[in-house]
Amino acid sequence: MTSLIELRVLEGPNLYFPRAAIKLTLDITPLAEAPDERAQRLARRIGLKSTNPGAANSGFRQRFVARAVARLVRAVAAESGTARLAVRVRPTSDPHRLVVAFPWRHRTRAQALGRAVAEVLDRLPGADIEALVSEVAEKLDEVEPGPAPTTIRPKIPVVAVTGTNGKTTTSRMIAHIARTNGLLVGWSNTDGIYIDGELVEPGDYSGPSGAGRVLAHKEVEFAVTETARGGILLKGIGLTRNDVSVVTNVTADHLGLHGIDTVDQLAEVKSVVAQITRPDGWSVLNGDDPRVMAMRQVIKAKPWVFSRDPESPAIREALNAGGRATTVIDDWVAVLQPDKDADALIQLVDVPMTLAGLSRFNVENTLAAASASLAIGLPRDMVIEGLRSFRPDAEHNPGRMNFFSIDDVSVVMDLAHNEAGLEAMFEIMNGVRRPGSRLLLGMGVVGDRQDDLIEKLGEIAGRDADVLAICHKEKYFRGRTMEELDQLMRNGAERVGATHIVSWPTEVSGLEALVAQAQPGDVVGIMCHAERQECYDWIASKGGIPDSPEALSAKVRAAR
Repeated sequence: MTSLIELRVLEGPNLYFPRAAIKLTLDITPLAEAPDERAQRLARRIGLKSTNPGAANSGFRQRFVARAVARLVRAVAAESGTARLAVRVRPTSDPHRLVVAFPWRHRTRAQALGRAVAEVLDRLPGADIEALVSEVAEKLDEVEPGPAPTTIRPKIPVVAVTGTNGKTTTSRMIAHIARTNGLLVGWSNTDGIYIDGELVEPGDYSGPSGAGRVLAHKEVEFAVTETARGGILLKGIGLTRNDVSVVTNVTADHLGLHGIDTVDQLAEVKSVVAQITRPDGWSVLNGDDPRVMAMRQVIKAKPWVFSRDPESPAIREALNAGGRATTVIDDWVAVLQPDKDADALIQLVDVPMTLAGLSRFNVENTLAAASASLAIGLPRDMVIEGLRSFRPDAEHNPGRMNFFSIDDVSVVMDLAHNEAGLEAMFEIMNGVRRPGSRLLLGMGVVGDRQDDLIEKLGEIAGRDADVLAICHKEKYFRGRTMEELDQLMRNGAERVGATHIVSWPTEVSGLEALVAQAQPGDVVGIMCHAERQECYDWIASKGGIPDSPEALSAKVRAAR
């Protein structure tokens, strides 16, 4: 068997290093299962003379193997002329697998080093370690260096946004504020590449290629990049640094993928964006999220905290450290600085995205966007105007909290792709529901979520919706079957007593069925992702119109 499971080239800052790195995923079964005597002999051979390898297949053995592999990587590198190589080794949830990472300056040589390490491990059990290292190092000497990393050094201001929920809305708000100031803005997100408000390349560009494509446009004066977990793990961040970073929150999502099994590990991944913020820049952090605030320990930039609570300990901590904060005081968005009066920017009722303050998550997104915009140096009056003119509609924020009216039925479209997102969707649906009216939800999931998360979404939907339908997303089954996803959602809903559930093959067909049975005053929600434009078109064909801020405010007042 071969020990090399995967060799991945990370082109920029990543989970392991603030610069380009090679990531190896290795099968260490022979070392993990080796008898104690053989493991002790190996330890002596590689210079680990005073160590206890632990019993076969134990956690102690896994940690011993991690030390041994790190030493092997350095030994091969040193023998081939690369001294003092930094090496990071991480265990995984599988005791027979390890992740090894080291930085690189020349791609071809670095990849060859990774394969050489794997070759040593493949031949190690019965080989002379010194002779084996010399043999693979000699072959490594003959490899051409290859190209250098393509990580971009930005020449324009860059705001990088990450988090589990809210990053797309927040990045769009920041881009809108910058455009309000007259700047030609480029931004990348899960929908594509936008230049000056125009979608020029559709697709999911929340990874490093998105930032690179934005900065490749010579006319762009200001960049906003949405940075997702997958891009950091699979390719690294495409930029050497950013001027301002934003971390919206960290909640359970995409767990069980690429070695990230816990929310704490996910937070560590997200923190990479804040770690590469310039020391003279600002890291905008959610003060209401303990995992986000913990990033203070690993960043060099100045802290700018946002919180809905003006008495939050996180705000006091940031101000005591010479940082800043944005919060809500008397229903105003307010900025705090050490030893200064609070600066009241704008009332929440005048920020359409907050739905008159109804949407807790969009209040947080507003605070984050205002913080980042001020931190990057955009004028105060332009920040206010941008917040006032950014709306929850298909033009400004497609697919996120979009409100429509079809006769006297409200329709809400949102991605709502995880627990926190669905809770937020129900929050705003309840906020516009008139007394005695119902909530009808079309729910759907993508296939790369864990079973328990999909069931939990079904449970939330079954608990909070008066009428529940399943609307599948065929483009996003991701290795699952429709029947499998259907059953998982039903399992969750049935736990809270929701059993009369109809399934539809598409989002549009489910939306159509729900609107058909809605009564005046009811609110229909659709967890829309795969067929956003088709849903927009269907709503328009039925005479539906987007709700203006005034119409939304009227609905909120009627609901109260």
